[in-house]
Amino acid sequence: MYNDRITLTMQDILEKEFKIDARGYRLQEVDKFLDVIIKDYNEYNNIIKSLEKEKRELSQREISKTTNLSLGTVNKTITSLLEKKLINEDNTITKRGLKELEPYRVKRAIFLAAGFGSRLVPITLNTPKPLVLVNGKKIIETLLDAVVKAEIPEIIIVTGYLNEQFEILLKKYPNIKFIYNKKYNEANNISSAYLVRDKFSNSYVLESDLYLYNQDLIRKYEYHSNFLGFKVDRTDDWCLETKNGIITKEKVGGLDCYQMCGISYYDKETGKQMEKDIKEVFMSPGGKERYWEQVMLDIRKNNYKIYLRECKKEDIIEIDTFNELKAIDKTYDV
Repeated sequence: MYNDRITLTMQDILEKEFKIDARGYRLQEVDKFLDVIIKDYNEYNNIIKSLEKEKRELSQREISKTTNLSLGTVNKTITSLLEKKLINEDNTITKRGLKELEPYRVKRAIFLAAGFGSRLVPITLNTPKPLVLVNGKKIIETLLDAVVKAEIPEIIIVTGYLNEQFEILLKKYPNIKFIYNKKYNEANNISSAYLVRDKFSNSYVLESDLYLYNQDLIRKYEYHSNFLGFKVDRTDDWCLETKNGIITKEKVGGLDCYQMCGISYYDKETGKQMEKDIKEVFMSPGGKERYWEQVMLDIRKNNYKIYLRECKKEDIIEIDTFNELKAIDKTYDV
């Protein structure tokens, strides 16, 4: 019988023995043990990530609020973290704690920004959609500011349509690297993903026409691959079905599902698999007509375990049409 909270060491995990029945290990017992590992791991990672982000002493009540963990869980986890020397007595993070987080540090943000944005005509006739001003700020800047705030060191933007105009971003974000997709008008966005197929490990991938209101959605640390979405009763848009928090199906339109938001993250191993699969799908018959995320969520979905990371509808707005633009920025309503 496992307690709600057990502090497990690597030795505990390695030495754990399971009872065997006629068909092998008792799956229920194995599942319970794995649940404890995941619960224990997630709780202490959530807390040390919170401490690292704040870079100051936090009370247990403040930690509870920022991590959405109960005060009781925070108290027990703090005790465990102190024993492991991952935090100090004043609840600030130690160098050892930072080292523990390092494998989950986001290394780069990849922006897919090659498209024309035909539904936003006439605005996009002379301006790439990500550079359109909304309330005095370029759409892509709402995302870039969040990436900078999260201290993500590398920024890559895959451009295409009116690519030279993106250079204006270098004044504010001098570390941007541009990759030009010369086939942006001949193939779907998988052609952009193909150009950066070796860059997906430990990386965010962001659609560049998202107006981001909640900057905290972009985080310094992530410890598993995930796709952002918000819960809907019904949608005619691209959406995701899930089981136990893991994405099982991508489709257009659905009931009681999660509408996709265009921001995702991929861990090291997932990124390696994506490099192989994106190349193979892109090179296959009809592959150039695919959307890039279909590789992981549909065509080769058996190769992946991608979690749904839930957000709120008001956190992100995708501006698809001129009417949607006018609704957000009244200066266009003339």
